[in-house]
Amino acid sequence: MSQFFEIHSQNPQLRLIRRAVDIIRDGGVVVYPTDSCYAIGCHLGDKRAMDRITRIRNINNKGNFFTLLVRDLSEIATYARLDNATFRVIKAHTPGPYTWILRATAEVPRRLQHPKRKSIGMRVPDHPITQMLLEELGEPMLTSTLVMPGEDAPMTDPEVMRELLQHQVDLVIDGGACGNELTTIISFENNPLEVLRQGKGVSSAFAAA
Repeated sequence: MSQFFEIHSQNPQLRLIRRAVDIIRDGGVVVYPTDSCYAIGCHLGDKRAMDRITRIRNINNKGNFFTLLVRDLSEIATYARLDNATFRVIKAHTPGPYTWILRATAEVPRRLQHPKRKSIGMRVPDHPITQMLLEELGEPMLTSTLVMPGEDAPMTDPEVMRELLQHQVDLVIDGGACGNELTTIISFENNPLEVLRQGKGVSSAFAAA
């Protein structure tokens, strides 16, 4: 049976955040809000927890469905290769509802990289609960949008998530409404950069980048 924490979306209770982080460190799978929609995540280095998420979401091509959720630009630079131009573009839109597709460094486990391009999706969320989780954890989380098999849109109601996933995840964090709009995906794999998916982030800002 999973736990269920009601955490204030603007002033998260540190006591509950720390309990959530303990669950993540112990190999738990956690549902939590972001600045775009609800997501499901785990510790970066925990393959068993990652495999649990792939079963919940019924996905096969694992690496392409996961993103590294990080605290800031400096942490992006640890896990992805950034030239000066790329750094400036990301800095201007971080934190925010964007997923950046970048060349991975050796710090990223191979199972998470695109098998041919050796790339990884990275994201710095602009949500108090998620930011505090990452700060207390002190390292990235492995994350995927909470879209269930056969559905096109993310789940939005924490009570429904609790009922549906109570035997599959270790924690559901109710952070209130956060919408169901996906992130905008920007790829830096080629020059010029490419908008792969229009989502909550404003893609027109990259037209002249």
